[in-house]
Amino acid sequence: MARSHPPSLTTVVRRTLEEECGELAGRSVLAAVSGGGDSQAMLSVLARLAPSFRFELRAHGVDHGLRSEASRELDLAQALAERLQVPFARTTVALEGGGNLQARAREARYAALREAAAPHDALIATAHHATDRAETVLLRLLRGAGPRGLAVLAPRAHDVIRPLVRASKRDVLLHLERHHLEFAEDPSNADAAFLRVRVRREALPLLQELSPRIVQHLNTLADALAGADLPDLGDYEVQTGGTELNGAQIREVLRASRLGRSVTIRVAGGRDLVVRGAGRARELDSAGRAITGRAVESNQGSPKRPPKIKA
Repeated sequence: MARSHPPSLTTVVRRTLEEECGELAGRSVLAAVSGGGDSQAMLSVLARLAPSFRFELRAHGVDHGLRSEASRELDLAQALAERLQVPFARTTVALEGGGNLQARAREARYAALREAAAPHDALIATAHHATDRAETVLLRLLRGAGPRGLAVLAPRAHDVIRPLVRASKRDVLLHLERHHLEFAEDPSNADAAFLRVRVRREALPLLQELSPRIVQHLNTLADALAGADLPDLGDYEVQTGGTELNGAQIREVLRASRLGRSVTIRVAGGRDLVVRGAGRARELDSAGRAITGRAVESNQGSPKRPPKIKA
């Protein structure tokens, strides 16, 4: 049987906007663009979805004045915005010399974006995707962050939304190729002097060899640590360490809880775990009968906890 194709970037973003970015109808959304591939893809998808979600879309680029190429890269963003009939503007900021240049550039960029968003009471959309989020979790781990520090890049945080955060870098690249979108490559993304670049080029590929779904697992960890409310799972309590449900199952439970829906998960022994959106999980045996008030039984009839399912 042939495998179905993964959902398109537009489909992933549509679901993220519907479920995790709050009410957008009647709002203004300011897309933070740079001319790079991620933001070009985001601008393209948001322009497609704006009419159905009924929000007003604008695009804004920030030139940090650090590279002569940055202005030409923003020209690519402006050209795409004009083709999509999206209002475009740009701001140039001046950074003084000193340490921690990336952090200061980020602060200046967000300040410029918020200033541009203020007259329209706009939400700011950034182009962080799931692979960015996984890299950020690893960076925070390397710097000794605790649980709160690992709960990074949520789909919605105050005035910032991240429409691509449930999509992988591969999803973004496929969208750029499919729609023939021109984009620029920032040379700093290849500079190994930056720790993020080494995480992206060295650490993450190695972890993917050991665990091909590590990006999804790190995103699930960030979701769980962000304080997502989980239903009472009884003996199948979901924890981020030593899980009895695998990563995909945890993501299903988190989504069901967030949406107030039920989800049925097949667990050990051919039984189904029915997780209510805001209630207690019920386990069903292979005939669909509820198992309540006792431990799960093995095939031999001796009560025991079910075996762990590796993530």
